[in-house]
Amino acid sequence: MGWWEIDTDTLARSRFVVSPLDETLACLKMLHAGVAGHPGERAWLDTHRPAHLRRMAADPVAALLVGSGLGREWNADFLTPTPYEGESFEEGVARIRAARPDEARADLAVSLGGTLPAALDRDDLPERAAALLEDVWTEAVRPDWDRRRRVLEADVVARIAQVSRGGWAAVLDTLRPGTRWLGDSRLQINLNPYPPRDLSGAELILVPITAQRHGWVAWEEPERYAVVYPCTGALADDGARAVPAALGALLGPARAGVLMLLGSPMSTSQLVGVTGQTLGSVGRHLRVLLDAGLVERRRAGRSVLYSRTAAGEVLVEAGGAGEAGEGWT
Repeated sequence: MGWWEIDTDTLARSRFVVSPLDETLACLKMLHAGVAGHPGERAWLDTHRPAHLRRMAADPVAALLVGSGLGREWNADFLTPTPYEGESFEEGVARIRAARPDEARADLAVSLGGTLPAALDRDDLPERAAALLEDVWTEAVRPDWDRRRRVLEADVVARIAQVSRGGWAAVLDTLRPGTRWLGDSRLQINLNPYPPRDLSGAELILVPITAQRHGWVAWEEPERYAVVYPCTGALADDGARAVPAALGALLGPARAGVLMLLGSPMSTSQLVGVTGQTLGSVGRHLRVLLDAGLVERRRAGRSVLYSRTAAGEVLVEAGGAGEAGEGWT
């Protein structure tokens, strides 16, 4: 298995970063694989994958580049630069475009685990990769980036609350499949037989993405390392669900949507992030739900978490299991 040795200084410097470039890279991987992790992703793929497949059919070099650099066990390093806090998509993709052609070819050979195909023995690979990512960003990610960003930021809030409750080990142990805190300053990053890496003194960056079946690691040795991981639970399904009509008629669609989300504990900030409602609106909905005995709250470190009571569970189940209703995002 591959693992990183992480000392206390590195853990102290660890931080979360929301990256529009990594979200776009994850979406490109999903377009290439064609596999959805939940109904929201399936709807997104149904909308955008036909155009992606037409683009790949019209540009065999780009198709080979994607399949070689992002579709294998290991990503080509030049395609996955370690993100910086506050970096825009344009700034991130500029780093891909600026990669040296010889480095891009070498990275692709590593990701392929063999000889580079003759069709990829060319100098315009960084430009082609950047242009393709710009198309995915413009057509399939940027139109709903505000919603995606809210979901990612809500996940960060949840992870930070987890740090306050159980420390960094609790967070690192549950980031993504194959990632596990082994103790003794060791973080397992995958199940592959790669040599360990010593991150002493480096910066560890944790980057959430909404794509449920993807994730990767990246680094700029020796200063910066990143783990890109999928959001979990209710935060993952980018608001694609609908409120059952009966429950929406009883409580109102927005308030019913809040109640539906609270099948697992969430803070007010998380609810604001996921629903897109204002802090005042979420607070009013929570007060009504609390007064009605449908939700309860408890303190976890510096956060207050809300979750459904038994009565709330009964109401959600009775309010329209399997019944279509109104969207609430």
